[in-house]
Amino acid sequence: MPAPRQRIGLIVNPIAGMGGRVGLKGTDGVDVLGRARELRAEPVAPARALRALRRLEPAAAAIELITPRGVMGGDVARQASIEATLLDGPSEDATSAADTREAARALRARGVGLVVFAGGDGTACDIVDMLGDAVPMLGIPSGVKMHSAVFATSPEAAGQLAAMVASDRQGKVRTREAEVMDIDEDGVREGRLSARLHGYGRVPYERHLVQNAKAGGIAEDAALDAVCREIAEEMQPGVVYVVGPGSTTQRILAALGLDGSLLGVDAVLDGRLVGRDLTDREVAKAVRGRPARIVVTVIGGQGFVFGRGNQQIGPGVIRAVGRDNIVIVATQEKLLSLDGGRLLVDTGDRALDEELEGYVRVRTGPNRSVMMRIAA
Repeated sequence: MPAPRQRIGLIVNPIAGMGGRVGLKGTDGVDVLGRARELRAEPVAPARALRALRRLEPAAAAIELITPRGVMGGDVARQASIEATLLDGPSEDATSAADTREAARALRARGVGLVVFAGGDGTACDIVDMLGDAVPMLGIPSGVKMHSAVFATSPEAAGQLAAMVASDRQGKVRTREAEVMDIDEDGVREGRLSARLHGYGRVPYERHLVQNAKAGGIAEDAALDAVCREIAEEMQPGVVYVVGPGSTTQRILAALGLDGSLLGVDAVLDGRLVGRDLTDREVAKAVRGRPARIVVTVIGGQGFVFGRGNQQIGPGVIRAVGRDNIVIVATQEKLLSLDGGRLLVDTGDRALDEELEGYVRVRTGPNRSVMMRIAA
């Protein structure tokens, strides 16, 4: 007698992450979503969910996939050629938190063993409110910052881990308690990062496939100020410097006497701020036809260099600038605290992620650096 199929739920928040590339720091609220569309923001969650389902295909025979019809999962399942049991779902792209909550409630009632969702921290909050710790959850990272610890490191990692759960007949895949963070998007847009613990969910855990919660910075003010001044002094005339978000990179701008955007992407040319809080298209325009460099830091506790909070630096810009012209700065303590001792990238372009793999130099102090491995 064949083993019963594992019931796995899928929820896609089709508007998640749309604000990232256009510098809106999220898409919570009708007004912000409307602004994202005015800026021609493209949905990212459906494509990332499809990438995850591609990794789930080999285990499809062992799975009963249950998902809302249409944009919240049915469309993606059809593209992945995975047969799915369809629940009622909204007919329009502009889904709401209530739709996400109803989908999670319905999946729990269906007795699923895992809910896989494509979205960001807001989506995670809605889902954990319905599931609690009764049903494990796993995020396909599709938001802007994603501070919560319920997300896989990439869409492919989410699909791989879900396939492991589906094929696990001996209970070898363990789960762990994971923080779900609530981010104040209005505060982020005003340059204030306000995050609070919303609750705890359960997540299937396999080292290197699931990210940690974002950790706060460790003070190393003297060394950090010194290396940031050093980077500022090294800036060459005629070169555009694309400066990513974060308090670390803000120190570089401060060394130049510039007032940048703490949580946005800025552009510097010849010691002047030529672009502040730029969208992806504005960043691409700033570097077009010019020599350029990208200056970024590392997300504490997670290790991400690209793909968390700096989606305005898109794959096209990263390719145009080139791997050798990426400057990474972080404290040594932050690097030592990273799980697995490696950096991560999740640019939205899998081929580019693989091109960025390998060892890179990370500036940690004046005349001091360490070599770190980037993993996709």
